[in-house]
Amino acid sequence: MLIEDDHLLANTMLGMLRDEQNTVDWLDDGQQALNALLNDSFDLAILDLTLPRVDGLDIVKKVRSQGIETPVIILTARGDLDEKLQGLNAGADDYLTKPFAMAELKARIRAVTRRGAGFRTGGLQVGRLILDPDSGQLKLGTETAALPRSEFQILHYLMRHPDQVATRRRLEEQLYGWEQGAESNALEVHVHHLRRRVGKQTIRTVRGVGYMLDSKAAAEVSPE
Repeated sequence: MLIEDDHLLANTMLGMLRDEQNTVDWLDDGQQALNALLNDSFDLAILDLTLPRVDGLDIVKKVRSQGIETPVIILTARGDLDEKLQGLNAGADDYLTKPFAMAELKARIRAVTRRGAGFRTGGLQVGRLILDPDSGQLKLGTETAALPRSEFQILHYLMRHPDQVATRRRLEEQLYGWEQGAESNALEVHVHHLRRRVGKQTIRTVRGVGYMLDSKAAAEVSPE
């Protein structure tokens, strides 16, 4: 999630983040952002401090007080060291002062999300499946394949939550964010293509709910 009330900067960042195969939701209001972080799940929050209604520091404090460990990178024009320390002490994972280079932000994102998701060397791993978030490549045994963006988004989420049911709504949000709707059978088509890569038993259908990545099957799968 990107939380930034400078619309020009936000649009630039959205373009960069989406070019990196991320699904990004954008909010420009502190209260809306706080509600979203308290009630939904995100891989990362990029958070401006000066926001309408609720200040960014207060957002971090309230989120952490509820035991929510979503990684947070603070972006702000406030360059004072004390304010930087306040943000980190409140529970933020990293801090960038505006103006900043997009290349540096991307590097900070990779570092923070690796720490938060428990990435292993070489990528995110479940069983014999290894997914590289930087390149979008899936490695299975000695075979490597570059995944289309939609397949990457689905598999990335499932591998971060193995043996847990992912609802249709949650997976569609990974594909389209909150702003767009999905075609009725789009998710099934992407899952079908993924199963051809990782094995039908690896991604199980939970009837009427969604899908689940079976870690036991992932440990036994072999490339075709």
